[in-house]
Amino acid sequence: MPEVIFPGPEGRLEGRYHPQKANDAPIAIILHPHPQFGGTMNNRVVYNLHYAFYNMGFTVLRFNFRGVGRSQGEYDQGVGELSDAASALDYLQSMNANSKHCWVAGFSFGAWIGMQLLMRRPEITGFISVSPPANMYDFSFLAPCPSSGLILSGTADRVAPPQDTHNLVNKLHEQKGITITHTEIEGAGHFFEDPYMEPMIDTVTEYVQRRLTENTR
Repeated sequence: MPEVIFPGPEGRLEGRYHPQKANDAPIAIILHPHPQFGGTMNNRVVYNLHYAFYNMGFTVLRFNFRGVGRSQGEYDQGVGELSDAASALDYLQSMNANSKHCWVAGFSFGAWIGMQLLMRRPEITGFISVSPPANMYDFSFLAPCPSSGLILSGTADRVAPPQDTHNLVNKLHEQKGITITHTEIEGAGHFFEDPYMEPMIDTVTEYVQRRLTENTR
């Protein structure tokens, strides 16, 4: 998989870019967990999400937020990281001008950033939020949430407790015109350690494939 370096708001950003042969393939960007708690683009959940999207025919980009790995800059409380994600999407779109679908997937802190990116970029047709930390971050900006998506969490998540995720999902369910699907993986913790990774990725694959055939927002 080619390593790529592309311009971000604070200097260069490091990523892994996996193109398809079809020039109108759908595109997806994958966002990693919290930079200050060891989160990188090589996190297992992020890596597995990347390959899940690639195997479904997406051209995929995952990257390191500022200050992580070879990405320049330093941690910026989520504000700069959102700008990094927007730059990554710009870069991905610049090389895939014919793509008809654009998805964003994020894990933990990356799920929070991904949902914010959704608000800024109307071209995003679907999202995957894995273990969104609704107890740590304010998700009230999702008013209204612009596109349908899947929220995935584990019933044994001690980092982002299930009740907070339920509260977030219930708020989103009240909105019209979109469908938020929430799936809980019984017994899984925040990081979907084995044997929970496979059912989580299977759930994502099933959901995305269904959405692609429905062709709805």
